[in-house]
Amino acid sequence: MKRTASRLVAHLDREETQAIVDTPNPSTWMGLRDRAMLHLAVAAGVRVSELIGLRVDDLTFHPWAAIRVRGKGRRERVLPLWKQTTSAIRRWLGVRGDVRALELFVNARGDALTRSGVGYLLSKYVRQAATKHPSLKRKRVSPHVLRHTCAMQTLQATGDVRKVALWLGHASVQTTEIYLRADPTDKLDAIASVLPMRLRSGRFRPPDKLLASLRDRPRSEAAEARSAAAPRSSSAVRRRQTPKK
Repeated sequence: MKRTASRLVAHLDREETQAIVDTPNPSTWMGLRDRAMLHLAVAAGVRVSELIGLRVDDLTFHPWAAIRVRGKGRRERVLPLWKQTTSAIRRWLGVRGDVRALELFVNARGDALTRSGVGYLLSKYVRQAATKHPSLKRKRVSPHVLRHTCAMQTLQATGDVRKVALWLGHASVQTTEIYLRADPTDKLDAIASVLPMRLRSGRFRPPDKLLASLRDRPRSEAAEARSAAAPRSSSAVRRRQTPKK
């Protein structure tokens, strides 16, 4: 069987994520929409198809804020929301308006956002955030990278890959194990529990030949400097000053 390369999942650190989420302008209609959308994408770790398919009636605010997500294979999951995410969504719903689309996130024409539209908006905000966080210039940030970021944050907070699988809607925990390879926490615990090999004690003693060469080097360099600074012979000066016939 041919083996395929297995790369570590691309994800953002907390500062990079915060910079992107903070970029939309909350004083505009579009900024409120995009801030809520980015917050939800990071908090829920939804796929872009799930994000654009979310409907207003998938939201519930009582007894706690949560959202119902329809995933692959018609598998549904209900995810609780951060207070900050809930606040951002409430602000967006307050200006969303009465549009014909049932989807939560719509464009200026009242139609549901598309996959390409979400990708375009994210790329725009990443470029803007990169002016304050240059590390973002070296990363390719797609909507799926936000999903990976949510998974890594959940894994680091809980240490339980099964909870990450439930959060992301994975059918098998094996799919979620890719995040274990990218998270160094378990590896740090492992290396801390293993008794390391001792370092053999000893002191470096340079050989006599090396010491002699180091002592002779200043004298040789000084001699070269004096030679370079010495005036030229009078015959050489006369040859240079004698005009050609």
